[in-house]
Amino acid sequence: MSAAPTQIQNVTTIEVAIGKASDPVSWDAYVRAHAGGSFFHLSSWGEVVQSTYGYDALYLTARRDGRTVGVLPLVDVKAPLLGRSLISTPFTVGGGPLADDETALKVLLSEAVSIGEGAGVKYIECRTDFSTTDDWLAKTGIYAGFKMALPVSESEHLNAIPRKRRAEVRKTIAAERSGDLLIRYDGDADEFYGLYAQSLRQLGTPVFPKRFLQGLMGAFREDIEIAIVEYHGVSVAALLSFCFRDVVLPYYVGASPAARRARAYDFAYWSAMRRAVAGGRLGFDFGRSRIGSGSYAYKKLWGCAPMPLTYHVRLINAAKMANINPSNPKFALFAKLWPCLPLAATNALGPLLARNLP
Repeated sequence: MSAAPTQIQNVTTIEVAIGKASDPVSWDAYVRAHAGGSFFHLSSWGEVVQSTYGYDALYLTARRDGRTVGVLPLVDVKAPLLGRSLISTPFTVGGGPLADDETALKVLLSEAVSIGEGAGVKYIECRTDFSTTDDWLAKTGIYAGFKMALPVSESEHLNAIPRKRRAEVRKTIAAERSGDLLIRYDGDADEFYGLYAQSLRQLGTPVFPKRFLQGLMGAFREDIEIAIVEYHGVSVAALLSFCFRDVVLPYYVGASPAARRARAYDFAYWSAMRRAVAGGRLGFDFGRSRIGSGSYAYKKLWGCAPMPLTYHVRLINAAKMANINPSNPKFALFAKLWPCLPLAATNALGPLLARNLP
């Protein structure tokens, strides 16, 4: 599929430009202003995916009378094990079309279908909910999102956390005061990746290539931060957070086996919340978790109410929706065996397999 920009005139008088985001400033300004815009809609995400994996990043921009009225970032994913698909957006928990009105939304979705049919993809997946669902299947009951407002007062914040988790957080605060725990915000790609790779190995999940992390840090240097938690002077946990508008997204977390005993996870998240408040950001997006999973239960302990997520899928050359998540029995044996491999082996093989889990 060629990514060269083309112009397609739609009978609704909305013009759709297809290709590379020739004007990322304008694209990102629309994303940041739209109520449904997210960090993963930003133009640089697709560019980093393309430079890392070689998957073409396509940007659909709907314009009416020269004014942008909608955008849809698509990535042409050619996964060796799973086949070809169009995803908005891969390696994220969000994406999908943003539009000013239903007409613009329909035009963007129609154009996506045309591209998918021309490319012979199995399906198109938009990781967002939208009202126009003609021939689009709702993908529900798998994931829930967790978002919360952060109280400005630390005491109010503590009181808003359910009792059992609050007791654990108080222990981390005491450990910081005694010098047992320390958090710093100067983590680099190598330090983070080492801890993250350990965590994913234990979870039975392939780790992404380090160059993907390096690409994100280069593209979003103003909106990304790596926090490192030290326990008795040893790095035991790392938290990578994105910032979007007034919200902090703690997106990737990695830790050594010693982290749980040190309460490093609680300390990292509590510190990230309070740092967000200090920086004037009062929203905390805890990300998505698979319903019923351990991370789902953990996030509820912080007082976050789960919000079921709905994605939408349009089947093109597939008979049914793909089930690409840890609950799929086909992945169960792999997840069980992966932690038994040496870390050097999983670090080498992980990036080759991760491209199949967009």
